[in-house]
Amino acid sequence: MARIPYASLSTADQQRYRGLRTMKAVALGALVFMAIIFVLAFILEKDISGWGYVRAAAEGGMVGALADWFAVTALFRHPLGIPIPHTAIIPRRKDEIGRTLGEFVETNFLEGGVVRQKLESTNIARTAGAWLQDPAHAKTVAAEASTMASGILTALSDDEVQDLISDLAHEHLLSPSWGPSLGTWLSRVVDADAHRGAVDLGVDSIARWLDANRESFDGLVSRRLPSWVPSVAMRLVDDTVYHEATKFVAAVKADPAHPARKALDQYLERLAENLQHDPETIGRLEGAKSAVFDSPRVRSLAADAWNTAKTGLLRSLADEDSALRRRVTAALGDLGDRLATDTALQQRVDNRIADAAVFLVDRYRHDIASIITDTVERWDADETSQKIELQVGRDLQYIRLNGTIVGALAGLVIFTVAHLLLP
Repeated sequence: MARIPYASLSTADQQRYRGLRTMKAVALGALVFMAIIFVLAFILEKDISGWGYVRAAAEGGMVGALADWFAVTALFRHPLGIPIPHTAIIPRRKDEIGRTLGEFVETNFLEGGVVRQKLESTNIARTAGAWLQDPAHAKTVAAEASTMASGILTALSDDEVQDLISDLAHEHLLSPSWGPSLGTWLSRVVDADAHRGAVDLGVDSIARWLDANRESFDGLVSRRLPSWVPSVAMRLVDDTVYHEATKFVAAVKADPAHPARKALDQYLERLAENLQHDPETIGRLEGAKSAVFDSPRVRSLAADAWNTAKTGLLRSLADEDSALRRRVTAALGDLGDRLATDTALQQRVDNRIADAAVFLVDRYRHDIASIITDTVERWDADETSQKIELQVGRDLQYIRLNGTIVGALAGLVIFTVAHLLLP
């Protein structure tokens, strides 16, 4: 059977291997010692009667040592390479052992009650909060999260993300009809008089523009009059138009119940109604929407939005002094303070974690346990036997040593009892 090369073993396994060889040598030394004592006692017992007891003890010790050597060796390989039935148990039943081990873990460890009891006794939230209270730890978590986020952003395909944004825009923004939604919204705004502020702002803007742009009215009307009209009359007409416009705007601004305001309200009400129910108005709005947001333009907007967001995020994530990184670090510190001091929050978080863990364990316990079964099935039978022997073989050598001692004592007792009963 091929052995695993010593150099390929891990440091811990190399140490176990040395310990195993030492204990094998000790157990073998005990057997050899018993054999030497047996030979001496066999020679001397004819002349010295007391050596018969020594021979019996040595004989029992050899039997016990050989029996336990056979039992221990039979677990991992055929003793002396002889294919004796019911030996090399681990290599021969490797897959069954793996299935049994997987079932044992699934039944006794991956059980909702066990997981919940362990998590509830751990105080995860309070421990995590105390750890996050340290600014260095919060900064470390923020740095690691930034690195992960940067990696994800870099790995994402720009074309695929742009296609996704474009598809989402078409599906949720452009494909649905805007008319009924806008009409409903506008109707609610008008009914609640929520548009008054916008109207007042518009009137104020017009009034300020009139005050600042008197010259824009020069010739506005007079240039359309016949050439024989005197210039004084032309200036009078332009001045009159300007002052009437100024007075009209001032009146609208000062009177909340001005007819112009009511006319605007009525127009908005009709527009809201038409947007909801008039096919022609809805069609015109949809046509305007399609003209503004045609497919190439949406694709371009999606590309611009993604590239801008990605560049800004990557720059902020890479700079530990950026506002984003500082806010994340501060938020983690605040979260740590709350988790460390707020008992109610600790209880809620611990319960949520326990509920999630129990759900995952109950739902995927068989899949988790199958990792053990599948892994053991993939192992080579001989290598599996050697790996297990490295883990428990040193302790099993104590069985050989104990068997030598117990066998010697048993041989001595049997020999003594036999002489007492059969003098």
